[in-house]
Amino acid sequence: METKTHRSGLTLTAIVDTAITMAAEEGLESITIGEVAKRLGLSKSGVFSRVGSREALQIAVIEAYDARFLQDVFVPAMREPRGLPRLNAIMRLWLTRARDVEIRQGCIYCAGAFEFDDREGPLRDKLMEGIMGWRTALKRCVIQAIDAGHLRSDIDADQLVFEMDGLFVALMRDARFLRDPRAADRAWVAFERLIRSALPAGAESTVQA
Repeated sequence: METKTHRSGLTLTAIVDTAITMAAEEGLESITIGEVAKRLGLSKSGVFSRVGSREALQIAVIEAYDARFLQDVFVPAMREPRGLPRLNAIMRLWLTRARDVEIRQGCIYCAGAFEFDDREGPLRDKLMEGIMGWRTALKRCVIQAIDAGHLRSDIDADQLVFEMDGLFVALMRDARFLRDPRAADRAWVAFERLIRSALPAGAESTVQA
């Protein structure tokens, strides 16, 4: 028999899922208790009792998005050997998720960075935490690739992370705003070129699609 706690958990998941869709499509500021309740056929009090406040729901959305992004991209990539194989896997999984999720629905990281670039507060802080956490994880993988001898010892890890992240931002603009169906493929080609430029002298590229 389905328990009250189980039903409540399912409802909370539905609330966060609905709010994530709203944030991806229209920004975090589009999220309101009333609109989420309307979309789910719930009362405002029913939504409020589960999330506490509009801001708490917005923060829950960012946290859920962080968790899903890491689960889709970072966690499976960690099964690959340290170094370039892991870095390749991260970019491949990142682009796969972009095709499956962000290109269709929008990217909360990208949209949120512009939405809150000149605003202070807990939402900006939470977005920053997710984005910088991801960039820190990327940098760690780049450093491991350098230490393994897969990339040149003089590579600036921060610069490489900046360029990898920049590829994704360009991908999202071209895919969603310019509606270029080749955007994800172009991002992979750019990544291949980027990695080739970072290989030790005489090394053959080991980038694999």
